[in-house]
Amino acid sequence: MSLQTSHSGNILVVDDSPDNVFLIQTILEGEGYTVYTAENGFLALEQLQAYPCDLVLLDLMMPGMDGYEVTRRIRGEMQLQQYIPILLITAHDAPNVAQGLDLGADDFIRKPVTMDELLARVRSLLRLKFIMDERDEIARQREDFVSRLTHDLRTPLVAADRMLSLLQQGALGDLSPQMQEVITIMARSNINLLTMVNTLLEVYRFEAGRKTLAFQPVNINQLLHEVVGELSPLAQAKSLPIHLDCGEPSNTSIVTGDRLELHRLFTNLISNAIKFTESGSVNIRCQNQILNQQKHNPESNFPDNIGEYITVEIADTGAGIPPEEQATLFERFRQGNHKISGSGLGLYLSRRIVEAHQGNIQVNSELGKGSVFTVSLPLQK
Repeated sequence: MSLQTSHSGNILVVDDSPDNVFLIQTILEGEGYTVYTAENGFLALEQLQAYPCDLVLLDLMMPGMDGYEVTRRIRGEMQLQQYIPILLITAHDAPNVAQGLDLGADDFIRKPVTMDELLARVRSLLRLKFIMDERDEIARQREDFVSRLTHDLRTPLVAADRMLSLLQQGALGDLSPQMQEVITIMARSNINLLTMVNTLLEVYRFEAGRKTLAFQPVNINQLLHEVVGELSPLAQAKSLPIHLDCGEPSNTSIVTGDRLELHRLFTNLISNAIKFTESGSVNIRCQNQILNQQKHNPESNFPDNIGEYITVEIADTGAGIPPEEQATLFERFRQGNHKISGSGLGLYLSRRIVEAHQGNIQVNSELGKGSVFTVSLPLQK
């Protein structure tokens, strides 16, 4: 990694005092920096939105919008592509700068500024800026590489799946029982690998902001009936009954969402319940509820407003999940300490899908008694 240490960079100086601006501009331009100026916070935000810079020198005490508010907006409301360090400038008798640092500023310097201290702090923050830019670029390249690699892997896997299916159907001649068993194992392993590749591809689409959702009215009851029907053979192979208590599809269970992604969500959760349950049953229940974060559970991550939601509970009678694993279950590459391994991405992708629909997903589990995954999605208004 090469660090940029030459005196270059675009710096925005924000101060309502022309004398202060002239002094700082003279010092910085004398060192080879390109300097832009703004006389108040409003103009600074407009300029940052149009022409992002490498560093902001921001006076704390300004009329109309002070440096605290400018810092808060830069860090909170502005969707900047790259990180911009903020150096606060404060007078000796100004209030404590801790508030500005808490809001996201990176450093501060007191007036009257001295040339050596100003240049040292500017160089330090620009080094931070260039390091973070290179780190972000490496991360983008890595994500793009994984996305491209995953996409390219799908082609041979899909081809292999179709060829193995033809072999199983006898299209290329009769197979001996031993060959049938081998082909079945190969087909199952290929499907597992294809599923993992597809999941990884979807995860990176979400994280790269390349996932486009097609929102439309979706009947959750009807969708759950379809998913259960598709997964019934898996449950039957383990002699596990699936109990679906959602009633008949009706207009009271309609959400606005992407049907394909919601199908992926419930397929993942129900198939997990089947996979991790050796005996007992899988029970799915849904109901409409009025949810309010403040009233029901202040520690939960339900949306912070009152609204009508459809809540889907998927309960199994498996081994359960230890409490220490439940806290990180929906994070990337988090695999439980169970005998059946996975990619550690399925539940993370499920969370991303639920959040994209302004919903919530939670887990409640007890060792030896099973787990309950609860999905809440806002009903169509």
